[in-house]
Amino acid sequence: MSAAEALRQAFGGECREPSQLSPLVLAYVGDTVYDLFVRTMLVNNSDATVHGMHVRAAEYVCAAAQAAASERVSPLLNEKEQAIFRRARNAHIGTIPKNASIGAYRAATGLEAVVGYLYLLGEDERLKELMRTILERDAQTKGEA
Repeated sequence: MSAAEALRQAFGGECREPSQLSPLVLAYVGDTVYDLFVRTMLVNNSDATVHGMHVRAAEYVCAAAQAAASERVSPLLNEKEQAIFRRARNAHIGTIPKNASIGAYRAATGLEAVVGYLYLLGEDERLKELMRTILERDAQTKGEA
């Protein structure tokens, strides 16, 4: 049973088809899932204080880092994942980023939408595969591995 399915069973609610959700809703969920993967990796691979891990996590989840990650995993995305990415990247975003270019922010939103889509779909193995690709490479460049 996937994590999303277990939560649906625990808290009820209708099972909605992820591909029918707004791309920004997918990104909303994907933002949290992405952050959870990063924090879990840091807890398992770092002796830093909580504050230190928080600072490190911010380096992984900022728009610029997620945009770079989206470029790395883009060739690995299947047709459906690419479509989700494009829908989210091109969605009308109501906020203007303070610390990132609009291009990086849009790419990060696209990546988060793919993560949210896979999570809600229950594709845990595919999600782990993509996040492993992202985090292994990032951890090597940031000295976490």
